[in-house]
Order: sequence, then structure tokens, then C-alpha cells
Amino acid sequence: MEIKLHKMITELNDTVQYSLNSNGSKILMNDFIGKKISLKFNGKVQCANCEEFPKKLFAQGFCYNCFITAPQAADWIIHPEKSTAHLEIEDRDLEYEKSVQLTPHFVYLAVASAVKVGVTRGGQIPTRWIDQGASYAIRLAETPHRQLAGAIEVALKSHFTDKTNWRKMLKNEVADFDLEEEKWNTEELLPADLSQYLTEDDTITHINYPVLEFPEKVKSVGFDKIPHIEGTLMGIKGQYLLLDDNRVLNIRKHEGYYVDFT
Repeated sequence: MEIKLHKMITELNDTVQYSLNSNGSKILMNDFIGKKISLKFNGKVQCANCEEFPKKLFAQGFCYNCFITAPQAADWIIHPEKSTAHLEIEDRDLEYEKSVQLTPHFVYLAVASAVKVGVTRGGQIPTRWIDQGASYAIRLAETPHRQLAGAIEVALKSHFTDKTNWRKMLKNEVADFDLEEEKWNTEELLPADLSQYLTEDDTITHINYPVLEFPEKVKSVGFDKIPHIEGTLMGIKGQYLLLDDNRVLNIRKHEGYYVDFT
């Protein structure tokens, strides 16, 4: 069947449940673990924003024009500390920026390999953690808007990484940390105007992924170089399909690609 790839839909149960969207219906990917699958890129890509069919897609599945003009691809998406809607200052589209930036945000600590500090909107927990392949995570702070959450993240970047080591994550090289202790240590690291947003919720969320076997070495494959990718699905973690022969396929990186899936 032909499907347009999107970020996999996730559901946190005892083991994360993954599905791909196919014309409004769900393909339950957990059902294929241990079985042979085939994904064949047919050369067609579609922009996630304007829905045109360009020759090439850029970050987040956007064509070049949308990548440089759409508010969904603005710099504050990656750098929340650069958000300005709370000051009534427009970047690309103030109404859109208000709708996203002026909502409660969480700063969190998550462990996919080392301890990572990150920012997400309240409704994106635990989805954000799953997409990053975190094995366990804790809420650190809750802020009324995005810029404040970004300021906390920036203040802690010298103490925690803000990026996931995706190779270690996929090999399941997960270090053991006391996240509750790590959380409350930040109280001394943050200035008072930011530490006031620390949340009392010390719940640690543990995440188990549907994996038969983790790769010993990670070999990344993609449709731009290998149009036809097939093999036994050994598991799923983050937004990666883990295939036999230590191969991994990042589905999110290929949002907007049309493939024949069997």
C-alpha cells in the first residue's frame, strides 16, 4: 500500500504502542516486530505545510519556501528562549505564535543515554519523551509561556546536555541516574526568578520500547540513498525502526515521503 510518512503515533502502555497513519487509518507497527517489512520510496515528496510536491524537503518536512517563511519552522521552535509572543513581538505570524507560545510549558529531565534537559508544551508529555527515545523522565518546572521555559533550559545547559546521543540511545546504552535528586539540585543552579517555577511533581515516568534486539553498531539508512529498504523489524525506539543487520531508519526524518509499504 502507498502511504505518506508522518511521525509515528505513540501510546504509552506497559510497552510503547506505535502506529503509522495511512489515509486516516492506523497501521499498528508493533504487530510487525519479528517479521519482514518493505518500504519502497516512489520518488514523491509532499510539503507538510503547503502540500505542494517539491523536488526536495527540508527540516520538519517543509519545502524551502515554507521552511523560511512558515511560523511552524521559525527559530523559536528549536530555541524556545527566543520566543517573543509574550512581548507582543511578531516573528513570522503573531497569532500563531501566541497560540503556541502563550500556553503552559514544561521543562523536563530525561535519560536516553545521559541526562538531557528539554522543553515541551504540556500536552506533549509523554509523547516528547517517547519521540526522543527516553527510558525515564521527570518534570522539572512548569512555566506560563514558552520563553520562560527556554530561559530555564539555557540556564541548565552547562550542567546537562540538551541533545540526545541517538546512537547510544538506539544501542540502549542508558546510564542510571537519580532524577529526583538531579531535579532538586537544579534549585541551587537557577536564579530565584526561574527556580520559583520548579514543580512539586516528582513522578518518574519509565518507558519500555518494543524491541527484540538492539543494534550492536548503528548503521543509519535513508531513502535518498537507498530507495528500497527491507528487512526484519527487530524493534522500534524513539522514531526509529530497528532493522536486522544493525540498520536503523528514522521515520521522522522522512516525513512527507511517499512509500509503498508491505
